[in-house]
Amino acid sequence: MTGRRHMRSTFLPDTSRRARAVRRAAGILVACASLAAGCGIVPGIAEGSGDDPIIVMTWAPEDTSATNKPGMPAFAQAYARWINAHGGLAGGRKLKVLTCNEHNDSVAAAKCARRAVKEKAVAVLGSYSQYADSFFPPLEGAGIPYIGGYGLTNAEFTSPLSYPVNGGQPTLLSGLGKELAANCGSVSLVRPDTIAGDALPELLNSGLKAGKHAKTDDVLAEEDATEYSTQSERALQQATGDGTGQQEEQQGCVVPALGDATSTFMDSFRRAREDYPAVRTATVLGSVDQTVIDASGGASGPYEGAYITGWYPVASDARWDGMKKVISEEAFSDNRIDAADAGVQTTWIAYTVFKRIVESLADGEVSADTVRRALDDGLKIGTGGLTPTLRWRFQDRLASVGFPRLTNADVTLQVVRKGRLVAAKQGFVDVTATLENGDLS
Repeated sequence: MTGRRHMRSTFLPDTSRRARAVRRAAGILVACASLAAGCGIVPGIAEGSGDDPIIVMTWAPEDTSATNKPGMPAFAQAYARWINAHGGLAGGRKLKVLTCNEHNDSVAAAKCARRAVKEKAVAVLGSYSQYADSFFPPLEGAGIPYIGGYGLTNAEFTSPLSYPVNGGQPTLLSGLGKELAANCGSVSLVRPDTIAGDALPELLNSGLKAGKHAKTDDVLAEEDATEYSTQSERALQQATGDGTGQQEEQQGCVVPALGDATSTFMDSFRRAREDYPAVRTATVLGSVDQTVIDASGGASGPYEGAYITGWYPVASDARWDGMKKVISEEAFSDNRIDAADAGVQTTWIAYTVFKRIVESLADGEVSADTVRRALDDGLKIGTGGLTPTLRWRFQDRLASVGFPRLTNADVTLQVVRKGRLVAAKQGFVDVTATLENGDLS
């Protein structure tokens, strides 16, 4: 592999780096406590009161050669139109949403954060970026909370200014491994050849270990390649046993975890698998959704029978009706917004959380300081059953494995049946113990 990309703020299975991240976060928390005016709040920054609109920001990458999430900022704008058309936030305050294209680039991510500070945003909501080392420092300097990030980076689960609504990649892969342990022979993981990708095998292995299964076979791939024939052949050889194509007693499984590039991989995989016995595929939401399943052939495609872990209920669940109403009323023709996209769903939950926060502020002042204080004081927030009740504490159960801010370790298990993504099990699966017992060092 060449052209290895280094993304510093990602899930690293290195305990010394996790420890430094936790110590850094703890230091910030202590510093916050010592500031009478709030954590790093500069007078006039991120303040909001009276009849002024409440300003927030949502960012995500768009028009790049890697992963794109245009539906997240598009939905945020639709939500603002909808909430303002229905009387605004508590007390009739208008909501103003700033959006920013972070271009899958560290410099652009920092610019988005600095713009949030400059334009006095009281929070960054429902956003996607893998460059936490770039965007967190400006937010931390101004005391602006980051609510409902997509869960891509280690810092989202260590920074005291981060309030994640899902368990990120750790929970998805751990939950998937736990399920595959009972249903697969050899397991091959196809993942990006990046520092971000380096953490994925151990997360998947934490679930396999819980099911007393052997570790996954690791297949590295460029995340922006135009084809993956070599990786497909290698994954199939490993999944079918000894590399000769002779099938194991139990069906092997191939797990592509390449984000948007998963579709490109599956094009190569579908051609390569013709020379091998049938294998089962499995992956995580964010790499696959219903539109990808449809485009790959539906019931006759490579995802039929695949297990897929997600953070939330399936898109057809009635608990998404509120989000779908917003889309129907304010963005019916906007093809950037897909109700089944995990990014759009995360943005909806982030704005739901923010609405509850504003409603809880008895004195009516809405600022970065009051929003953060409400959360840090233990405010409990329900999301209509889309997640467990959310409440953030700095040191939660998963602090011991480097994720002190991971408050929601629930995942859902879904499966592709007759070309449709449906629930494989009812309710949520809590993977807290699986992560605690995994070897993430």
